[in-house]
Amino acid sequence: MRDRHILRTLSYTTLMLCLSLSLMAEQPLSGKVIGTETSVDYTTYAQSRTVNTREMAFDGDMETCFASWERSYTWCGLDLTTPHVITRVGWAARNDGLGPNRMVLGVFEGANNADFSDALPLFIITEPAKIGAMTYADITVSRSFRYVRYVGPSDARCNVAELEFYGYAGSGSDKQLYQLTNLPTVSIKTEDMQEPYDKVHDINAFITIISEDGQQLLQAEGAVRLRGNASMEFPKKPYRLKFNKKQKVLTAPAKAKKWVLINNYGDKTLMRNLVAFDYSRRLGMDYTPYCQPVDVLLNGEYKGCYQLADQLDVREHRVDIDEMTPQDNSGVALTGGYFIEIDGYADREPEQARFYSARQHIGVTIKSPDEDSITAVQKSYIQSFFNQMEARVMSNDYTDPQNGWRSRLDEDSWLRHFLIGELTGNTDTYWSCHMYKRRGEDMLYTGPEWDFDIAFDNDYRQYPTCQKSDYVYVSAGTHATFVSRIIKQDPATAGSLLRLWSEARHNGITEEQVCSLIDSIADELQRSQELNFKRWPILSQDVHMNPRHAGSYQGEVSFLKDYVRKRIAWMDRKIGYTPSDAEQLSSTTTINYAEKVDVYTISGVPMAEQVDLFSLNLPQGVYIIRQQTHSQKIVVSR
Repeated sequence: MRDRHILRTLSYTTLMLCLSLSLMAEQPLSGKVIGTETSVDYTTYAQSRTVNTREMAFDGDMETCFASWERSYTWCGLDLTTPHVITRVGWAARNDGLGPNRMVLGVFEGANNADFSDALPLFIITEPAKIGAMTYADITVSRSFRYVRYVGPSDARCNVAELEFYGYAGSGSDKQLYQLTNLPTVSIKTEDMQEPYDKVHDINAFITIISEDGQQLLQAEGAVRLRGNASMEFPKKPYRLKFNKKQKVLTAPAKAKKWVLINNYGDKTLMRNLVAFDYSRRLGMDYTPYCQPVDVLLNGEYKGCYQLADQLDVREHRVDIDEMTPQDNSGVALTGGYFIEIDGYADREPEQARFYSARQHIGVTIKSPDEDSITAVQKSYIQSFFNQMEARVMSNDYTDPQNGWRSRLDEDSWLRHFLIGELTGNTDTYWSCHMYKRRGEDMLYTGPEWDFDIAFDNDYRQYPTCQKSDYVYVSAGTHATFVSRIIKQDPATAGSLLRLWSEARHNGITEEQVCSLIDSIADELQRSQELNFKRWPILSQDVHMNPRHAGSYQGEVSFLKDYVRKRIAWMDRKIGYTPSDAEQLSSTTTINYAEKVDVYTISGVPMAEQVDLFSLNLPQGVYIIRQQTHSQKIVVSR
């Protein structure tokens, strides 16, 4: 009996404790009201500190509201005095016709620093709010916070009638955090809430990355600034992140300080880079940049769906060559490594980090050594080497292994790069081309691939790409003559292209596999793209280089898949590939192009015997050349 009495007593005590906690959780938390100080008086549209103030978001009156003077990056919240685990948030819209929509994409955050530098997201509002009634959301974040707030979406003056926060005092943990969608969430808090304004000046920042369904957290000090060229002019800005210490970010192979957030403003599929990088891997490029879709917050304001990617720099798991120092000015040390870019924007770069080639006046930017450390001797060396390579490409001597272009420009990486550019229909391939030179080698290698937002039929200057009879490079870029010397005027190139394209086709570059990849990426991006196009409602507009718009995300994805199907077939015809080529080209060609060959039509009819291939003026078409027991298919383009 005594044991039963004890159990009844314990049960009653437990019940009362649970009831007490339940009642506590049902009471809105109170504290000192904090937030943006200046408000707007809508009767006069003057700045105020007495009308529509932040306190009105917590006065229990649905007819009053907080409306900030500034239109963006404004907020209101509570100092709870001690840390609390937040279990629920509530909100109500300002009582006017614009009120409900002005809360869409508003973000709730919690922090333990008064400036919210360490803030974590709690919840993002995705639907219009109610007028005269609260809407609630349960919060599953396990960390406790002293400070909580609501950050209004861009251009909304914060506009909120009522806010409520619920929870309980406690120490909390980082066991469960919040992601805006299934994608990792990147949150950037800048010093004094400054907005990045150019690609020169870094702004101190605290960077947070939440991933693995809220189970993984990276928080570190660093800096942020804008990046890019044309993309920097878009309303949706691209950013470069720089941690104070090297970091392993998400699943990226590299450990580094510098990372980029690609904005994909003109690419309404939000995936063109991802598909192109898959091509790069399947075509066997030595290094393909890491790239992961993410959701981005800046000072609590939702910015959209981005791609977190490697900064293209010299280090292990990126451009893996020797990193030069200012002391590397002689001997083998002077020969590398160099990382350069054929750059249509070279004129915007510092004088010490750029040059123009001697023959074609091609603009080149030196990426590494960077502008702050490169010496005059190093610049002179790489400029001279590039000019030497260019001269050999522009000469007519294609066969001399000592003096031909293949002795200074790696054929394999250059042609793989060419195939990726043409397969994607990327005009930027001929506006920006990265190259690197290893220490102790007299060779320039091409790569990595980069910048495909206007590829895949997304450039009105080139659209419709697959209806054109010739390659993209003919009508695009800064170095078409240079490219033509390799692709059209060197007869041996066609055979190499056919071999590499055959390998790629049998490494998964097929209509079925690429379209399946696109569908899987679209599924992954579904929730994030919905938020992105609420923030940037451009699906029914032509922006940047768009030649057309579909009016829906799925329509944009369909445009991409349609291009992929047509372009693979186009490349097959242009290069002269047929399914049986896999067997014909599986071994390395051993034909010596400096010696005489026999020439046949593609159907096997003899055309010429024991001739110099380079002096034979063949019409455009596909041919077979034979030398002793070896044969190879070649394509002649005009």
